Amino acid sequence: MPFRYRLQKVLEFRIHKKDEQLMVVQRAQQAVYIAEENIRKNDEEIRTTKVNMRTADPMMYDAYDKYLIHLYDKADELEEIRKEAQRKLDEETAILVKLEQGVKVLEKHKEKNREAYIAEEKAAELKNFSELGITRFFRQSQEKIEEDEAIMKQLEEIDGG
Repeated sequence: MPFRYRLQKVLEFRIHKKDEQLMVVQRAQQAVYIAEENIRKNDEEIRTTKVNMRTADPMMYDAYDKYLIHLYDKADELEEIRKEAQRKLDEETAILVKLEQGVKVLEKHKEKNREAYIAEEKAAELKNFSELGITRFFRQSQEKIEEDEAIMKQLEEIDGG
């Protein structure tokens, strides 16, 4: 009879939950990457605006200043978005770690049960071989006794006859 793990459905459920959580973590990681990319684009916009301001007409300085203030405010907002995305990623990663631990515990339990099953099967097989050996030994000893008795009878017949 092949090995059947009695908690296999629980193990499969936990693996499924872990895989779902892995997808959530990947989406959270993607959100962090997007937020970082938006910050990078905003920083690049600030740099180009500063360069353009140096070559612009002095009448436009006020407009450039307002635009730079707007970009700095946007940078602060983007940094807050990135921090929130990173916090969410950290939370989801912690959940994933817990789910992975649950899966590892059940896999270890399954492996111990499999080893116990194999040991039990080997013990049963050895017991069967032992019983076969005892039966064969008993049968052989009986045959030997019968042969000895047959030889004794033949000797008695020769001696007596």
